[in-house]
Amino acid sequence: MTDPLVSAYAAEEERAAEQSVRPKRLAELIGQHRVREQLDLLLQSALRRGSPPDHILLSGPPGLGKTTLAMIVAAELSAGLRMTSGPAIERAGDLAAVLTSLSEGDVLFIDEIHRIAKPAEELLYSAMEDFRVDVVVGKGPGATAIPLDVEPFTLVGATTRSGLLTGPMRDRFGFVGQLEFYDPDELELIIARSARILDVPITDEGSVEIGRRSRGTPRIANRLLRRVRDYAEVRGTGVVDLAAAKAALAVYDVDELGLDRLDRAVLHALIRQGGGPVGLSTLAVAVGEQPDTVEEVCEPFLLRTGLLARTPRGRVATPSAWRHLGLPVPAGTVGGGSHAAGTSPQMPDLFSLEP
Repeated sequence: MTDPLVSAYAAEEERAAEQSVRPKRLAELIGQHRVREQLDLLLQSALRRGSPPDHILLSGPPGLGKTTLAMIVAAELSAGLRMTSGPAIERAGDLAAVLTSLSEGDVLFIDEIHRIAKPAEELLYSAMEDFRVDVVVGKGPGATAIPLDVEPFTLVGATTRSGLLTGPMRDRFGFVGQLEFYDPDELELIIARSARILDVPITDEGSVEIGRRSRGTPRIANRLLRRVRDYAEVRGTGVVDLAAAKAALAVYDVDELGLDRLDRAVLHALIRQGGGPVGLSTLAVAVGEQPDTVEEVCEPFLLRTGLLARTPRGRVATPSAWRHLGLPVPAGTVGGGSHAAGTSPQMPDLFSLEP
């Protein structure tokens, strides 16, 4: 199984820990400056008009704060919040029950909205546009559609795969916010804020070290902070400083770039095949994981850091991957670059690959 420490997906048991450090208002939110400004204008104008704002779609990789922003929207509007997810809505009746229970001005948050069932999605269209749902009673020729009014509400949908949304669904959102990965400086501020809330003594050097290994993702940054805190309390002085951060993350197999054991196993598997190309299924067998785990958990970060590239023939390890693992780069390796081991690879390597 993959090590969840640097996974951007949240385990069920850490939801409570996340809740305690979530910002409650837009003014408390660190990073995402463009989306934050756009949302502020949308919400302030709605409050002045005294009507619900347009429906909101938040798109981006997991762990960047889509759920947090949905909670902030409800708080800024002083409105009630109902939360559900696409996979939980299996039938149109499930969605109708949620919609008809909303009060005027409420915010409905649907996580993973791209996974909502097709009949429920079609029911959602009329609710979003006309604040009405048609509930079908009975079957066959005797079936009757009963129209039910829905109180005006704001839908906040979140998706990690906006390309899977249908055109009609995407078009019904008046505002689309694309969340981006966070800069190390922003992650340092997030870690320092979380440390204050959790009453964890931390130095600037400690927050810098954790931030640069957090893959640009606040969820991972907060998770690493909790693990380094544990190490500092048990084996250190109780202070999360540079020495404690380095020692703790070494224990948990998180290296200088934020790679964990599975990430490095993928790179080693490619390098054992001369750097590739290697097909996804073969690569998954080599590291003992399912293909979708390799593709959805490992590959995005390895691609973003320039350590792995995709070609029509399969996955290949870039020269940066060889250097990061402390290995000499063979002559003729595709995507040759000039950066040193352990440094952030440069994106041109990705575009110099031949098909």
